[in-house]
Amino acid sequence: MVLPVEPEFEQALAELQNSLKSFLAANPEYEKALEIVQIPERVLQFRVVWEDDQGKAQVNRGFRVQYNSALGPYKGGLRLHPSVNLSILKFLGFEQTFKNALTGLSIGGGKGGSDFNPKGKSDGEIRRFCTAFMSELFRHIGKDTDVPAGDIGTGAREIGFLFGAYKKLQNEFVGMLTGKGLSWGGSFIRPEATGYGLIYYVEHMIAKACPEHSLTKPETLVAISGSGNVAQFTALKVIELGATVLSLSDSKGSLIAEKGYTKEFIKEIAQLKLKGGALESLAQTEGYTYHAGKRPWSLIPVIHIALPGATQNEVSKTEAEDLIKAGVRIVAEGSNMGCTEDAIAVFEASRKTGANGVWYAPGKASNCGGVAVSGLEMAQNSQRLAWTTDAVDQKLKSIMAEAYEICLSAGTKWSGEEIKDGVLPSLLSGANVAGFIKVANAMREHGDWW
Repeated sequence: MVLPVEPEFEQALAELQNSLKSFLAANPEYEKALEIVQIPERVLQFRVVWEDDQGKAQVNRGFRVQYNSALGPYKGGLRLHPSVNLSILKFLGFEQTFKNALTGLSIGGGKGGSDFNPKGKSDGEIRRFCTAFMSELFRHIGKDTDVPAGDIGTGAREIGFLFGAYKKLQNEFVGMLTGKGLSWGGSFIRPEATGYGLIYYVEHMIAKACPEHSLTKPETLVAISGSGNVAQFTALKVIELGATVLSLSDSKGSLIAEKGYTKEFIKEIAQLKLKGGALESLAQTEGYTYHAGKRPWSLIPVIHIALPGATQNEVSKTEAEDLIKAGVRIVAEGSNMGCTEDAIAVFEASRKTGANGVWYAPGKASNCGGVAVSGLEMAQNSQRLAWTTDAVDQKLKSIMAEAYEICLSAGTKWSGEEIKDGVLPSLLSGANVAGFIKVANAMREHGDWW
């Protein structure tokens, strides 16, 4: 059978297959599970016709990939961006399935969105698009079926419009979306969760691999890419702990700090991004240097911790080599599949060299805090209760610690390597194998493979 070319999905699948080699050699019956799990349970594609401010009809493509419900209702974000296509959403839904398994919560995997671009659109146009989008999607989602969330291009404003449209169509107020406003069913810590969770995961990595680069030390230098929700809260947590943040970036370039970012400046960037602004408008800020068209990885002479937080494939092989030259010890993804296959190969080869190697964590492990707190939001909605900030934060810390331990254990057992003194286990293999085993075992018990 000739399948369509889907490069992003094929990359994610190849990464999983490669990580599973040792496990499948010892457990060949799971080959059938791999063959079945890679095909989504359901793919929805529909047109979205909406009215612009001139009264003209505009059309976009809408998607929802309901990938796997073995562990619970489909769960994953809605991405609004011109680059959205079926390959990207299949890759994200596939990754989401195993990421959600690592949280320990009862949630399956899915992803959706549209090639609609919210940038440059009025509030009215975005509201009309969201209403039109939900007028089809509402048939396929629900609190016990499929619970979407925000993603690139889908923030608090869009979630509000989507929720309002669903409420009118179904005549019910239920937790069928996460990332909601605090006054109508949202959770404390949800906006911060992916960034905070990333740092909680990285703290465990640092404690084992390079305690001399603790995030409580100002001399620990951290490079972050992106300047959206994930990057902002990653940076704020690093600064709160005491380390130094040297970079943020967006699609147009990177802004490098000479002495480190401040909390106040990151909050200024957050306001800029809410208005659809670009970092280039801050190019003249004293103490910061703007580099048009460049990502931060090759721009900084010394980096201890690198945290990609923008989008997929944002660290190339050359940039990975530059990071190693800069002295990086930890690379952990805040974005999904933030590193190319070649970049990951560079980091994994470095890890095997021993004491000063790079330890890499894939996004499905290190950035699962966002969906974890979405799962906690679902639990709060089911109880008709709101937990305190501290209660949610403690649960998030516990989930990230457990995810780290699961990845460490599975990586030690199934990476297919002889673990030598000073060589750390592969968290990439650990995350992939642990997530896969949990999903595959549930599918077998449900009769989905035998």
